[in-house]
Amino acid sequence: MISQLVLFAIDICAVALLVFGLYFPRHRRRDLVVAYLGVNIGVLAVASALSASNVGAGLGLGLALFGVLSIIRLRSTELDQHEVAYYFSALALGILGALSTTSVYLSGGLMGLILVVMFLGDHRRLLRNYRHQILVLDSAITDHYVLVAHLEQLLNARVHAVTVQRLDMVNETTVVDVRYAMSEGGLTAEPATPAHSGAHR
Repeated sequence: MISQLVLFAIDICAVALLVFGLYFPRHRRRDLVVAYLGVNIGVLAVASALSASNVGAGLGLGLALFGVLSIIRLRSTELDQHEVAYYFSALALGILGALSTTSVYLSGGLMGLILVVMFLGDHRRLLRNYRHQILVLDSAITDHYVLVAHLEQLLNARVHAVTVQRLDMVNETTVVDVRYAMSEGGLTAEPATPAHSGAHR
């Protein structure tokens, strides 16, 4: 019982560090703060109750995973991949906090590992040169090499991958999904949007 309470305390500290120490200072989405805290505490409560009953823990964890996946899949607002990663981190912390069959040191160490991975994986200095944008160009470009050259000149960066999402020959527009790397001199600010092109992250 005491070890279970210790795990609960470690989980609360870990999710608070994940949300208020890592996620919110870096991404500033207040609505997801509530979501991450709710997912963590909800999974912690459900998994703890199931582990104390005759219901199989595997079934309970499976239902918890299904619920979170449904929330992510049926979301009404757009989530980036790093935000999905924070969802699963909050979920994993809650599950580890409810596993009374493992030692406090093992569960605590795994929680710490999750926090370290998220700290490093979502760090601004990691692959900071790389960008991803969807651009609306004010011309219809059918040649791939011409398109890449045009994007590199437009973004002042090296283009690594381009996917044409829509080519409108009537209105002369091209919608492209472009992944590129900024030069070291271009890291001081995001690339400016041209006067006749639309862009969003």
